[in-house]
Amino acid sequence: MATWFEEVFAAPTPVQEQAWKSISEGENTLVVAPTGSGKTLAAFLWSLNSMVQRSGQQALHFDDNAALQRTTTGTREGVRVLYISPLKALGVDVENNLRAPLTGMARVAQRMELDMPDISVAVRSGDTPQAERNRQARKPPDILITTPESLYLMLTSKAAGILKTVDTVIVDEIHALAGTKRGVHLALSLERLRRLAGDFQRIGLSATVRPLDAVANFLGERTTIVNPPAEKKWKLDVHVPVEDMSDLPVPEEGSPIGDAVIDTSSISDDVLDFNLDGPEEKKELAPPPTPGQSSIWPHIEAQLYQEVMAHQSTIVFVNARRTAERLTSRLNEIWAAEHDPDALSPETRRPPAQLMKATDVAGKAAPVIARAHHGSVSKEERKATETALKEGTLRAVVSTSSLELGIDMGAVDLVVQVESPPSVASGLQRVGRAGHSVGAVSEGSFYPKHRSDLVQTAVTVPRMRQGLIEELHTPKSPLDVLAQQTVAAVAVEDLELDDWYETVTRAWPYRDLAREVFDAVIDLVIGIYPSTDFAELRPRAILDGTTLKARPGAQRVAVTNAGTIPDRGMFGVFLIASDQEGGQGPRRVGELDEEMVYESRVGDVFTLGASSWRIENITRDQVQVSPAPGHTGRLPFWNGDSAGRPYELGLALGAFRREAKSDPAIIDASLDTYAHDNLLKYLEEQEEATGVVPDEKTLVLERFTDELGDWRVVLHTPFGKGVNAAWALATGWRVAQETGMDAQAVAGDDGIVLRLPQGEKEPDGSIFAFDADEIADIVTEQVGNSALFASRFRECAARALLLPRRNPGKRAPLWQQRQRAEQLLDVARNYPSFPIILETVRECLQDVYDLPALQDVMRNLSTRRIRVAEVTTDQPSPFASSLLFNYTGAFMYEGDTPLAEKRAAALALDPSLLAKLLGTVELRELLDADVIAEVDASLRRLGKAETSEQFADTLRIVGPVPVDELDLYTSVPAAALEESLGKRIMRVRIGGREHLAQALDAPLLRDGLGVPVPPGIAAQVATIPDALSQLVSRWVRTRGPFTLRDLAAAFGLSVGASYEVLSRLIEDGKVIEGRYRQGVDEQEYMGAEVLRIVRTRSLAAARAQTRPVSQSALGRFMPAWLNIAPVGQRPALRGADGVFSVIEQLAGIRLPASAWESMILPSRVGDYFPEMLDELTLSGEVQIVGAGKAGARDPWIMLLPADYAAQLIPVPEEPLLSLTQQRVMDKINVGGGYLFTDLLGPASESFTTSDELRESMWDLVEAGLIAPDSFAPIRARLAGGKHGKTAHRAKRRPSRSRIRSGRTTFANVTPPDMTGRWAATPTPDTDPTQRSLAHGEAWLDRYGVVTRGSIVAEDIVGGFALAYKSLSGFEEAGKAMRGYLVEGLGAAQFSTPATIDRLRGHQDSDDLVGWPSGTKEPKVYVLAATDPANPYGAALPWPDTGPTRSAGALVVLIDGLLAAHITRGGKTMTTFFDGFPEGTGTEDELLTVVVGALTDAVAAGRLSPLTVEKLNGEPAFTLKNHGAGASPRGAKIGGRTAAAPKRRGRTVADAIKSMELDEDLDFDDH
Repeated sequence: MATWFEEVFAAPTPVQEQAWKSISEGENTLVVAPTGSGKTLAAFLWSLNSMVQRSGQQALHFDDNAALQRTTTGTREGVRVLYISPLKALGVDVENNLRAPLTGMARVAQRMELDMPDISVAVRSGDTPQAERNRQARKPPDILITTPESLYLMLTSKAAGILKTVDTVIVDEIHALAGTKRGVHLALSLERLRRLAGDFQRIGLSATVRPLDAVANFLGERTTIVNPPAEKKWKLDVHVPVEDMSDLPVPEEGSPIGDAVIDTSSISDDVLDFNLDGPEEKKELAPPPTPGQSSIWPHIEAQLYQEVMAHQSTIVFVNARRTAERLTSRLNEIWAAEHDPDALSPETRRPPAQLMKATDVAGKAAPVIARAHHGSVSKEERKATETALKEGTLRAVVSTSSLELGIDMGAVDLVVQVESPPSVASGLQRVGRAGHSVGAVSEGSFYPKHRSDLVQTAVTVPRMRQGLIEELHTPKSPLDVLAQQTVAAVAVEDLELDDWYETVTRAWPYRDLAREVFDAVIDLVIGIYPSTDFAELRPRAILDGTTLKARPGAQRVAVTNAGTIPDRGMFGVFLIASDQEGGQGPRRVGELDEEMVYESRVGDVFTLGASSWRIENITRDQVQVSPAPGHTGRLPFWNGDSAGRPYELGLALGAFRREAKSDPAIIDASLDTYAHDNLLKYLEEQEEATGVVPDEKTLVLERFTDELGDWRVVLHTPFGKGVNAAWALATGWRVAQETGMDAQAVAGDDGIVLRLPQGEKEPDGSIFAFDADEIADIVTEQVGNSALFASRFRECAARALLLPRRNPGKRAPLWQQRQRAEQLLDVARNYPSFPIILETVRECLQDVYDLPALQDVMRNLSTRRIRVAEVTTDQPSPFASSLLFNYTGAFMYEGDTPLAEKRAAALALDPSLLAKLLGTVELRELLDADVIAEVDASLRRLGKAETSEQFADTLRIVGPVPVDELDLYTSVPAAALEESLGKRIMRVRIGGREHLAQALDAPLLRDGLGVPVPPGIAAQVATIPDALSQLVSRWVRTRGPFTLRDLAAAFGLSVGASYEVLSRLIEDGKVIEGRYRQGVDEQEYMGAEVLRIVRTRSLAAARAQTRPVSQSALGRFMPAWLNIAPVGQRPALRGADGVFSVIEQLAGIRLPASAWESMILPSRVGDYFPEMLDELTLSGEVQIVGAGKAGARDPWIMLLPADYAAQLIPVPEEPLLSLTQQRVMDKINVGGGYLFTDLLGPASESFTTSDELRESMWDLVEAGLIAPDSFAPIRARLAGGKHGKTAHRAKRRPSRSRIRSGRTTFANVTPPDMTGRWAATPTPDTDPTQRSLAHGEAWLDRYGVVTRGSIVAEDIVGGFALAYKSLSGFEEAGKAMRGYLVEGLGAAQFSTPATIDRLRGHQDSDDLVGWPSGTKEPKVYVLAATDPANPYGAALPWPDTGPTRSAGALVVLIDGLLAAHITRGGKTMTTFFDGFPEGTGTEDELLTVVVGALTDAVAAGRLSPLTVEKLNGEPAFTLKNHGAGASPRGAKIGGRTAAAPKRRGRTVADAIKSMELDEDLDFDDH
């Protein structure tokens, strides 16, 4: 063995070396390495070696070796190595590839005169003939190559006997299985094999898999992962064949090729001309796909054809079978146009009138250079195609994912991907088909179909190069697979339930399977759900004690309905028998979708597998055809679910959109010029249409009216279909609740589309906003009403053997499957614990929808990490156009479900079983057991009655008390009570127990329970009709959770009578059903008010146990809450929308005018320009209001959204105005906006000078009475002042004046800081309720956590006392919560639950050493001291006396800790390193960080260079050692520092120093 390997290979690859080490030690091994690294050989070689060396190895004559392997009988015990492949074709490939090492080893053995190894290999799959299977059973091969389904069938039949000797199982392409139910099915099959063969070694192989740990666990316990660093070389290019894709319509996803139509005049000659060197007339022989029509496809086809002809062997991957057929046909047509134009003569083309539509035409040309390969092409056709490509007789194969996995297609030069690959992993697998050998370069070309596809391709290609594949998630405890495997296992042997449960839970997907859920599946198998309505619910097994035994027919059902791949009801396509062919039976050609067949007629011609076929006959399960060479055929279509974009790829796509727009340099170099330009233009057009490009942090809600006048609402979200579909379901439910109309919500990878009726107001983002905790419950409740549920239920029921085929081997029509599934659903709906309903809900919620990601999105929306920008457009934006293309089609074949399956279905789900299956938290886990007991004791007044009168109160409130429990209620003896209370109490017997009751209850007990009135007790005579209801209501109100039996026992009632009374209370909402206590498995009940008390106290208890966050955590939270980017990072907000978001958050707070455009807006908006703020102020969306003087030319300014400016503007005191100011106000108060010249008036009438008017107006601005219509005058005033007149100084922007053509006669008298129009500020709203509401919302929005210090720092009227009153009202209304959130700030802190969660996300780590958050690289912020993001001096106290929140001062925060305070102008710096924890660095290191942060702020233009004179009271020269420059007065931070003048020669000091002699030198002569 070793000799053969050394002779053939120079050296093992790294993966082979590491894999052999692990495999030779007998460990389970997962081998992860790129395509072509030799991992398959590595998996086999150790097994081959052990078989070569086994004792008693038979020696065979070499020449007959291969034949004897197949013909010798009965010489082996059984299979030794089981190789499992997800594809039949891959299994055949492996068999062929094993021939080389087996033959090679035999040759070496012959040469070395050793016994030649007789190792046999066989393949068993669905295509293996019965004779071959019988031969394998008689003489088992050493190595058996099979599929997961065939393994299951062998284990469920007599063939299982040959598997008893298995010692190695190899699972190839494990990533294709581990994330699907097919993989779960295999996991259970392997555990069944373990029962049969004992423990065996498991080896898994994959090129693209993540996370490694999860897949290793899926393979088997204690699995070693072999994942050497891979140096795979890729050559990836993205091509767009046209200069401007916007001229081409956007086809829907998976649309038929050729449906997008453009003007052919725009196609350049060099694109249409495929034979530039040929004669002129040949240039006309490359027609568009169909007469008179064209699309982007001719451009793609032209380049594609050139690439195919330039390479020897090419695989073209597409994402749809129809596209594969169409592209194959076109490539062959283009070749024929060049080389055999007669084949395309008009006589052989059917006129379009005979076809469904013109674009369905496929021209006929012989399959000379290309053939199609996909799942609907027959096995023989596929094999012929594969062989032709390997042998070099075929230039290209056009394939879907059928060639994606590790099939060896020979020396493939190039892989072309048309459209973006479905995922990064898929792209790697596909391009990996090229260069499929060790060290080879895999070359791939990508051709996006449209601009939306181009964006995804631009994200996917660089991620492929980096190996950033998506995580796969194994389905958790699928019950339908378990039901099928249980029936199969019991058909072979009787099963002990505990033993079978242990076997099942050893499989990784079932590791957390609850016993109750397992028992529910066993109940299904043994037929505990009887029904005359649906006969297939008959039992498949019987339970004898604890042993499960099969019923007759169980094995047949398990075998004929094997596997997990759903039956789509396809029609087989067969070649009709003819006399010329000897009358043999029909030969399978492929398969067609049921809907396609329904739309076809006898005589139609269609294309399949690069050949044309005429329909001769259509039977109930077959389409019989004859060849139709030379005829144009219709292109078939197949309806199927396409996998949605994974959430993590959606996040990457969103980030790419945002960054590519602001920095085109990040676009990958693999995009050609056309691709690069088209991508940028697409993003620019979207920004032009909606104002902002949707990304993962900014969603866009776009609304416009359709032709009927209804609203179309598009929410652009990049998160993928898994998130968007669940979100659309919840949104549709909300719209139906509010309007009673179907919103027709449809989701795609890039957004959600709704249709809403015209109403009083525009639809806004509120319809998409849900609480993160509620969204999962809403989706769970509503999923039963969805089309998805009905189709998935049909598939799950079929897997669980509840919809068995009536005639095995015959096609079951899809309509018939739907009808039977609907009947089953009607029956199953009556059983809350019916496992297949639970499984369908689990599959929808966990496998189809991505609920955790959706909850993450909702949480980020509520905590403002994600924001929604709303825009009304006249017509759909570019992004919306591509979404709307899919809108109509979604209603035709949504999830293959007709209207019958879409009707509402109120499911009665067992919440406990569903929670265990989903792994979610039940209500009982949220309720504190101690609180329940405490509330129960309090309501029953246990131990509260210390006197007789107090006991009388207990009887009145609680009702009758059992005498044997009297000690629990009071310490007063019964005799004393009776003596003291006399006729006010009585003894009665209820339910066989003696009770003490108040005498007033006598008529209630009599009429409700039939208890006789004791002698001497007065009672009303009239009958009380609802006596029992009154007794039960009081009993319910005065205790915690109870069961129906508790109620029945308390009153001596039957369970039925108890439930009748209780059900009325449930209907009235006075009693709530649920599961409230741990360890109680039956249904419980609790009074609605009691439940509210228990929940409130449980939350309070939980809150009390949650420690408050540290003050440094608040320091980390505040900048993040206010969207400020740390030093070295770019803020996430963009554009005017981002500026408006900042203004909304800071509404009502005054800041120095100089701070707004230097420190505030640039630190929050990544691409801030002054024009953005001017756009908002000039449009009237934002109001400017002055609020005092921060510097000589620097007013305090508030920026307020116009919608609620009146509620937030301070109510000014009546000012004392000068005569000029009074005249200005008189004029402005008339209304409208006035230019400075209007207010100044003509020179002859002027009542003041220009300078006096200017200063008077600025005084009015600072008093909050007037304001300019833009920020430009404020900007000019700040720029025009002398040094030191403004609080914050940034780089000055030049103010541009108009060029005047020498006309000085009419010189402008308007000063720069008086430009624009001036108007009165809005009149303040004096309604105290409105003002307190607006302020409360503004505080919560601004600070997230509102504390006393925050309010006091704002210096508002009424102070914290008034604010506390407003916020307490918010708490009562449920809009806010009060609690002890930040330590040391008292209990009067207000926030919202979502914000508290985000605050706690910044909690300190438990480490006492190092930065508080536990990070190694803390975030550093440079803030204005007045910025609300700086909590110090407001919410938090200053660490030391001295610093203030004065205008112009700066602070530096490191990891939430205050590191430094710099006074206005930078004159004095104070550091606070003494309070820093150990391990954060030395004082010198920290000072360097502070100086570096300030330097970056200066470099970014947010600060002018700072000259620091004092550092902690000492001269600041030491800052020069930490990165600052020199300055005569101290140290200069930022800006250019003057270099020291160059000196000539040496200084005197240098000369003297050089003359000094070392003491060790000795000048004595020797």
